[in-house]
This record gives sequence, C-alpha cells and structure tokens, in this order.
Amino acid sequence: MSEDPDAFNAFEAAGWDKQSAGYDEFFGPITGRVVAPLLDAAGVDAGSRVLDVASGPGYVAVHAAARGATVIGVDVAAAMIALARRLHPDLVFRRGDAEALAFEDAAFDAVVANFLLLHLGRPERALAELARVLAPGGRVALTVWDLPEHARFVGVLVDALAEAGAGPPPELPVGPPIFKYSDDEAFAGLLRGAGLEDVHVQTVAFLHSEASADSLWRGLLGGTVRVSAIVVAQPAETQTRIRAAFDRIVAPYESGGRLELPVSVKLGSGRKP
Repeated sequence: MSEDPDAFNAFEAAGWDKQSAGYDEFFGPITGRVVAPLLDAAGVDAGSRVLDVASGPGYVAVHAAARGATVIGVDVAAAMIALARRLHPDLVFRRGDAEALAFEDAAFDAVVANFLLLHLGRPERALAELARVLAPGGRVALTVWDLPEHARFVGVLVDALAEAGAGPPPELPVGPPIFKYSDDEAFAGLLRGAGLEDVHVQTVAFLHSEASADSLWRGLLGGTVRVSAIVVAQPAETQTRIRAAFDRIVAPYESGGRLELPVSVKLGSGRKP
C-alpha cells in the first residue's frame, strides 16, 4: 500500500489525544533522559528563543525555561497541550502542525523536537518548516529511536510482532517506516536536505529499569500510537502469540527481579547558514 500522509497525520493526532496520559506515565522517565543532550545540541542557554515542536507533556520546554530560555511548545494533539499546560502553567503551549508552523521566518534561535519524526507523514516538509522559523546561525536538534536491535525497550515488541507474523491492518494509514531515520546517513541527509550545515548525528544510550514484563507491555500499548494500533487490531489468537513471543524475548533482560533494557537514541542536529 502507498503512503497517505494526510490520513497518517490525522491518525497520529487522534491517537495522541487518546494516549497522552499513558505516554506521560511510561515514556516520560525515558524520553526525559534525552532532554539535556537535545538542548545542548541546539545550543540552548539563557536568552535563547526556543521552539519545542511535538512538545507533548512539556518535558523539553520546562528544561529549556530552566536554562533561562524563552520557549514556546507546540503539539498537534489537543490532549497533549492540555496536559502540558496543567503540568507547567507558567509556560506557553499552542496547538500546531509541524508541517505548517504558524510562526514568522527566523523567529527562533533554536528549534528542538524530541521524537517527532516517526509520527509525521511528511518529515521533509517538517524539517523545511523547522529550518524556516530558525534564525541564521541557530541550530535545530531532533531525536529518533535507534534501530530495534539497539533500542531494546521498544525492540522487544517489534521483534514479537515479527515473530507472530502480525503486520499492520489494512485500515491503518500508511506512513514512513518507523525506523527510517535510525540510520545515521539517512538522518544526516534529512537535515542537509533542509539546508542545514554543520550536521551531526550522535547516539545517546542508557539502561531503563522496568518492574516487569507486564508493566513493559502495558506501557508500550498505553503510550504508543502506531505500534499499539497494530497489536490491538490483531485477532485474539494472534495477540496471544505476540504476547508469548514478547515474554520470551524480554526474559533475558531480567536482573534482580526487574528488567534492565537498553535504550538507544539517535540525536541529529544542524546549523542554519
């Protein structure tokens, strides 16, 4: 099936309206550990004008503000904006489309986006927008998950789906491959394609401790959109196979009564001439 960017973007926006609380509960402690390197790569410091795209619950925005930056967070999901405003009432959050940002050219000194790209139907258009609103000399910094064999806390479910033969259902809008920009060259090429220079792609890796296979399973299904939609669309017997494969694949990561799962993230950045 061919990609349908508009349908995919609408699917993602609706999904995050439903999954905002689950994302905050499960992914917050994980994605939050990438915030400091992301802000460093974008050169965010006191006095910076910062745009945080796909702000979600506001993890990046609040840390940018703590550095003395003036920050605006935007997200496509109304539920995410409501959550961010509730958690951080002193900051500014607006609903916005990464592929059509409602800001003037060169309005920001830094533009950051933590795990945006895999949720977009047109990543190239979004990068062009991020570059457009960036002032000359400013930096863009973005993150994506590494390949499943390295980002094991999500890779275990990806592998279980493959082992159970569970593909995307026909009704799921087709978007770009989830791990398209996990490749350093592809990620760097996307940044250069938006006219950015001084492009760097680095890996941020750490271990995530999770209570059990059950809590990992619940967190992944309650805090994702595309992957959880694939799981819940399967017939009951296929879901049973997925869970059995998941439990077996995750078992080697048990240590001391908990799971210790490798997390690996690709962080790409570039400067506007």
